[in-house]
Amino acid sequence: MAKAENQKFKLLYLIKILSKYTDDQHALTVEEIKGKLLECGISVERKTLYRDLRELGEFGLDIIQEHIGRHVVYHMGSRDFELPELKLLVDLVQSSKFITDKKSRKLIKKLESLTSIYEAMQLQRQVYVSGRIKSENESIYYIVDKLHEAINQDRNVYYQYFRWGINKEKQPRRDGRKYYVSPWALSWSDENYYLIGYDNDQNEIRHYRVDKIMNLELADTKRIGKKEFAEFDMALYTKRRFGMYGGEEKDILIQADEGMIGILLDYLGKDIIIDRGKENDFIAKARLVPNKQFLGWLLSLGNEIKIIGPEEVVEEMKELLYERIKLYEMK
Repeated sequence: MAKAENQKFKLLYLIKILSKYTDDQHALTVEEIKGKLLECGISVERKTLYRDLRELGEFGLDIIQEHIGRHVVYHMGSRDFELPELKLLVDLVQSSKFITDKKSRKLIKKLESLTSIYEAMQLQRQVYVSGRIKSENESIYYIVDKLHEAINQDRNVYYQYFRWGINKEKQPRRDGRKYYVSPWALSWSDENYYLIGYDNDQNEIRHYRVDKIMNLELADTKRIGKKEFAEFDMALYTKRRFGMYGGEEKDILIQADEGMIGILLDYLGKDIIIDRGKENDFIAKARLVPNKQFLGWLLSLGNEIKIIGPEEVVEEMKELLYERIKLYEMK
């Protein structure tokens, strides 16, 4: 771009320079700002630059003027996102299993552009903190976008749903036949993204892991299940399905030592009913799906906690224990 053309974008370049090279710990003198503008092909007089800085402040940008010795320096003050907020967003992106490493790096690079180059270095250090397992499905990012599009346009979707094979290859379920679903919501649970929808073939509400969806297409037909979702409580649905595995909801009675109260509240929510038991234990009542994932989780907590009702769930726990004992007794 010619210098003459650059000149008309002077204020935009000035904002960019202040955003990129200054923060609460780093400032620029007028001469340094003039030098940065000159690198962009823009020449400006000192008097004009003072006026430009003043006008940007009047416009609403938090441009702070300070006196350091004999010098007057300027730096960008408050921004749309403060550094602690950006660090939080970086951690969320990095810890999200459904976002691939490649996409995480791209998103974090965009977050870095929202602060100065100096504060961005602190965000870069955040990237290498965790070695969490990430998804390898690069298309998830776009599948989520398409699902939102389908929901907004009141359209059904077709897709294949896969599981992993022994050779780490994707194996489509139902012999490759596509699922026909009315998408109604997306939910984040157990570190995974889920599509909550009405299965047009099974005529019921179901959920699907987004990272296991492939070959998604939008249908021309309108969604069904509006009546079922009119009174649907998303938070309740996800909370009662431990690990988002399916099954029938039941009122479960759990007896445990008082020291386990915090664990149950963390995992099952604060609306569970808790009554004092004998001595140092308590009885908790929670409505949820007693699938094997939930039963296995309770077993992992040790001997200080057990299910005492209903009887059929107690029997399911005994059966699970018996199956595990048989498994390890096999020769």
